[in-house]
Amino acid sequence: MFSRNARGLLDFTLALLCLWTAWHHTPAGALVRRASAWALGRHSTARPLLAYYDGVSGTGVSAPTLAPGTPPLRPFTDGEALAYGTHLALKGLSPKARAPAFALAEELGVPPDSLLDESRGPAAVRKLHEALAKAFPQEESRLTALFAGRVPARYAVERVAAEGGTPSLERLARQLPPGYEDSTVAAAQALALATAFGLAWPVPESAPVTSPFGYRLHPVLGTRKLHTGVDLSVRVGTAVQAVADGTVRRASEDAVNGRVLIVDHGRGVTTAYCHNSELLVRPGQRVTRGELIARSGNTGRSTGPHLHYQLELAAQPVDPLRFRARSSPLVDGSAR
Repeated sequence: MFSRNARGLLDFTLALLCLWTAWHHTPAGALVRRASAWALGRHSTARPLLAYYDGVSGTGVSAPTLAPGTPPLRPFTDGEALAYGTHLALKGLSPKARAPAFALAEELGVPPDSLLDESRGPAAVRKLHEALAKAFPQEESRLTALFAGRVPARYAVERVAAEGGTPSLERLARQLPPGYEDSTVAAAQALALATAFGLAWPVPESAPVTSPFGYRLHPVLGTRKLHTGVDLSVRVGTAVQAVADGTVRRASEDAVNGRVLIVDHGRGVTTAYCHNSELLVRPGQRVTRGELIARSGNTGRSTGPHLHYQLELAAQPVDPLRFRARSSPLVDGSAR
């Protein structure tokens, strides 16, 4: 049917297609891509794919400790998100590294120990942010002041401004004196947590969770694996919206995730949306909070129509429900 040369070209084309598929849509290819990105110092989108395949969790914040209380019913306001993120970052610091925040609390008449208290902590931290807001209006500079102290933070802000740059954590950290490394890490962690707490929900809030985050007996494989996201029961074609501003890092299809999107929201926060019937955005595209990015479906390794929604923080899959507030506000603040 084909000449020898035509068959050779066809075989070569099929071989290239197989290599491309293995590179982008298999665990082995994801491992190679992740290793290559690490070696070259570049960003990789392989981590969410690997997490969904084998349930391996990386290092970072432990999901069960993120937000106390009853099942979540609403998103956090911006002020609540920042307060919770700062509160949890403070809890992870050594007593010495907490000293600037404790000193600020004493100055404002806030009991320092309340900053670490599970129930009172977010409200106490909110007062610190309000006290710093006038002198440090940007979140990054305010967090630097809270964790490093107002004097070092003011110096860093002035130096960044003199250089003509924006006061990002990275730029501010370069201007801090030696010895403030822990403060910089804590500020970055607080900002990442605040970003995660501030995420919206990808489908209507009324959509039931049919399979939560955590270890379960896999419905297809029959083995116990970590379910790295939450399954939300929605009809095929339901609108899937971006939970925050970000950049699309992946928009493709594979046998496990089906049609999948991965969105990078910055600050170490990414979200994945799997098993869609239709993808409406492309890699590299900027999306805004609430923007229609896909239509839910039943593609890939799925037993019924649903959306698998996955949240990763610092390259670790975490329970998205842990970043939802209770029905009554935990911290005073106006609505978003």
